[in-house]
Amino acid sequence: MGEDTTEGGLPRAVAAAWGLLQTPQRGPARGLDHQRIAEAGVAIADRDGLAAVTMASVARELGFTTMSLYRYVSSKDELLRLMQNEAVQIPAGLDLPATWPEGIKAWAEVVRRSYRARPWLLDLPRDQTAVLMPNTLRAAELGLATLAGLDLEEGEKIGVILLISQHAMSLVELERSLAVEGGLSMTPEGLEQLGTVVTAEEFPHLAALISSGGFMEDAGSPAGAATEDPGDPADVEMEYALGLDLITAGIDALIARRAAGPSAHR
Repeated sequence: MGEDTTEGGLPRAVAAAWGLLQTPQRGPARGLDHQRIAEAGVAIADRDGLAAVTMASVARELGFTTMSLYRYVSSKDELLRLMQNEAVQIPAGLDLPATWPEGIKAWAEVVRRSYRARPWLLDLPRDQTAVLMPNTLRAAELGLATLAGLDLEEGEKIGVILLISQHAMSLVELERSLAVEGGLSMTPEGLEQLGTVVTAEEFPHLAALISSGGFMEDAGSPAGAATEDPGDPADVEMEYALGLDLITAGIDALIARRAAGPSAHR
């Protein structure tokens, strides 16, 4: 997304989200503000999908003209930035476990719930501008608080919350994809045919799984048969929990290895 900037060099969306942009005090749209505009955009995206969000549709939602909206928001890109910030809300007074790794796992669940509630957020960029938005920084602050007792550099802690948030979002993306695509089904004949090319010689670790249909929702069902639950939620939950366990165990191992000193590598 291209970004207009303020005289001070801040992206306009960042300045608007933090209340650093002056809003028009005169004219037919003086009842508007950036908060109301962001809320209207989020309401449309929640109801009709992100593709339905335009400057014109948001103006209609608010009962103003499109030209009036442009007095506050310079472009659709800026509008989407404000919506992104509005949509990722951190509950006030949220109290996470103070212990590691329970705290960061609880934080990851907060991130995952935000994206599960509004999957259209996955279609918006997560870049330097997004990082500076108020609710993104509040979420990051909350995540860093769970890492306060770890023997890691500050930059490393940032890396940890980025990695864990990316893991949470990627599993929401997987859930969405499975829900859209539906389950994969295949006849026994199809599995047998696939087994002639996915052989144990070429794929020693995968051949048995493929030939048994263990990667599908309903192996052996009639071709094209619908599954009751595309993308088994239990499988996704297992992958999500396993990923968090691997990440946090890896961090523990890194800290322990450093504490042991160079002799631990001999």
